[in-house]
Amino acid sequence: MLIGVPKEIKTNENRVGVVPSGAEALVAAGHKVQVETGAGLGSGFSDADYVAVGATIAPDADATWATADMIIKVKEPIAVEWPRMRPGLVMYTYFHFAADEPLTRAVMKSGAIAIAYETVQLPNGQLPLLTPMSEVAGRLAVQEGAKYNEKLFGGRGVLLGGVPGVKPAKVVIIGGGVVGINSAKMAAGMGADVTILDTSLDRLRYLDDVLPANVDTVFSNRHNILDAVKDADLIIGAVLLPGKKAPHLITKEDLKNIPDGCVIVDVAVDQGGCVETIKPTTHEDPTYFVEGVLHYAVANMPGAVPRTSTLALTNATLPYAITLANLGWKDACRRDTALKLGLNVVAGKVVYAGVAEAFGIECTPVDSVL
Repeated sequence: MLIGVPKEIKTNENRVGVVPSGAEALVAAGHKVQVETGAGLGSGFSDADYVAVGATIAPDADATWATADMIIKVKEPIAVEWPRMRPGLVMYTYFHFAADEPLTRAVMKSGAIAIAYETVQLPNGQLPLLTPMSEVAGRLAVQEGAKYNEKLFGGRGVLLGGVPGVKPAKVVIIGGGVVGINSAKMAAGMGADVTILDTSLDRLRYLDDVLPANVDTVFSNRHNILDAVKDADLIIGAVLLPGKKAPHLITKEDLKNIPDGCVIVDVAVDQGGCVETIKPTTHEDPTYFVEGVLHYAVANMPGAVPRTSTLALTNATLPYAITLANLGWKDACRRDTALKLGLNVVAGKVVYAGVAEAFGIECTPVDSVL
């Protein structure tokens, strides 16, 4: 199989779909890897690094996409890349379709096969290809939240950990999954007063066992969310419904009861966000105010630390990529139920229920395309 690795062109996206060690493993398995020139530079990998392990370098994006059997990316194809999609092409990347109807329709129209990292799901419910980036995003959410709490950036001017004689900041985390627990670890480690909310009592018991004493666990419902955020300095949205649009748990009206200068970092923004007023931003222009509350809504947060993110992502995605290359997408998905759940759009048909539900599109049973 010929595997194409294009350069990411989303604003300030410096990750790359395959690192040189991953290219080496694919070549060792008998496949050809073609990397767009400069694709790895943002993560610290040169073209020479790829050539040294047996990959070839394509001169531009068109050449990378044109002959590939499978494209491995990090972020969803953006509009200028849509014309390069074609029938039969396998695209293996993050898509987050449920928050982007134009992208969904474009992929349907192309006839390509879209395998979404974020919906590959193990029998125990874990999302192995989303987990590494959720770990990065959860930790970054606190780092960015601490920075934007500085008065210079429009925040309340609060130091997360406080100092002797001055209370620490109050951090509220909505969602106790991978993003939530990583945010809680970071915020607690900085000395903040942390509250984490979740709808699962089993998860709250686990969080209570493993997190330090300055983290309080609270059952998530409307009353408790509003009570928690009324005096918050930093709110982190960490809600995930796999493959579906995130629910709005904080409305525009609720912002009137949140302190001016409070920072909201909604990690769920790439799934539509759990805050009604959230809209995707970029690393170049990451924040905006609504009702005096500072919103941080960068949809590709891990792109800020591409070296760490790229290495962590390839660790998770490469085994599935090798399986797809060795067996072809149909046999690979027949044999691996986790990978089968990654199928979202196949030859014009939506085969993932959460995406179909988001836009009122008929959902084709996935087994019918296999």
